Amino acid sequence: MNWLNFFYNKTTHLRHSFGRGINASISPNEEELFDKSYEAFEKGRTLKAYEYFFKSLENFSNENSNNNIITKLKSDKLEFEIFQGSAKIRGHVTNAKLYAEAIIINTSDAKVALKRYILQRNYQLTYACYFSDDDFIKLKIFQDNITASPQKIFFPLREIALTADFDKEFIKSEFPNITLKDATHLVKLSPEELKIKYDFLHQWINELEAKLSTLPTNDNAGMQSFLYLNFLFKIDYLLVPKCEIYQKISKKIQRYFNDETLSPEAKNEELNRYIQKLKVMKFEDFSSKFYNAKYTFNPLEKSTQEEINNFISESLIKIRWYKNNRYKQIIPSIYTYIPFNILYNYGLNPVTKSLLHTLIEIQNPSFFKALDYTPLYFEEKDTFAKKAIIARVDEAILPNQSQFKSLETFGDKLNFSSMNELSNSYLLQLKHLNFEEI
Repeated sequence: MNWLNFFYNKTTHLRHSFGRGINASISPNEEELFDKSYEAFEKGRTLKAYEYFFKSLENFSNENSNNNIITKLKSDKLEFEIFQGSAKIRGHVTNAKLYAEAIIINTSDAKVALKRYILQRNYQLTYACYFSDDDFIKLKIFQDNITASPQKIFFPLREIALTADFDKEFIKSEFPNITLKDATHLVKLSPEELKIKYDFLHQWINELEAKLSTLPTNDNAGMQSFLYLNFLFKIDYLLVPKCEIYQKISKKIQRYFNDETLSPEAKNEELNRYIQKLKVMKFEDFSSKFYNAKYTFNPLEKSTQEEINNFISESLIKIRWYKNNRYKQIIPSIYTYIPFNILYNYGLNPVTKSLLHTLIEIQNPSFFKALDYTPLYFEEKDTFAKKAIIARVDEAILPNQSQFKSLETFGDKLNFSSMNELSNSYLLQLKHLNFEEI
């Protein structure tokens, strides 16, 4: 069973990271490696089983290994490192035990508020726990290998990796004077890329404010919400901020959808206040909130196709309502909101994820052109790169048809008459994808 992405497809090579989780392809031999790991565990070949298992977690960019997992076999022990964003997990395996740990901060830096947070986290975790030694506060897992299997080791390793990454980012955001440890693997973005992202942040804020000014003066809370949320989803997926910006955006979005005590107007005002803080953020401060890193585990649990289809259907119903009531100025924003929302909130298989990314590339041509990608839509001429779009759809779907008998490509069924029609037809085709296995 493919525990990472559930599908394999060779995607167009992206030179930048977008969104959360793994921006890479898993090995085409992932399932075979997973099965070999299972068989080795059954035969009592524990170290070989772990070798196969770690190999199945390896991911690739442009067919080159990302070295997101590094292993070293000794006579009676397998040492390993797993990279997950800001976290590096070190561990070893013997025939009897699995041990792994992640260094978070210096023990001497842990003040009362942070210690309280760490104690609360221990109650929330299933497999991992925090502890401290003379030098560091660390997160660890310790597991017996007597009844080990790929399923039983996957979830503890996933928990320690995701928790260490999230908590290091949280600590960096909430306790800015504390220095995170074990972060030398993080790669700074180039000044040129940071400047592009900073400029687009302000361009999008200006566009947001201009769009808000066109809304009717009464009964516009719903339209404002689409504009504000679309902006935050766009920042998260396209700019991929870390640390404080990521933490704040996540909190704002979560509060918007989950706090039933606030009115839509109050929620919108809270989102607007944060956007105004982003507007005045200096370039130096903005630049400190970004880095590139390797990822091994996706943070979201896999969603069903039915859940995704229901969200698309509900969103298209809202578009029809606005169209019928002659609020046409909000419709393009909702069409861009839909793929951003899905990528943020749902655990996707690589086919759907790749197809949604292609739609986002079509809808945001100036941003991708600034990053030196070939545009899929030419704004000045209001025309589409039809052959390229159809090829991208084929590229996502065709390699998977041998496994999914009813999965059909749809590039030739798209409506290229306008951006709204293209977005509408694209989303409708996504709803019809059939992942029934042979």
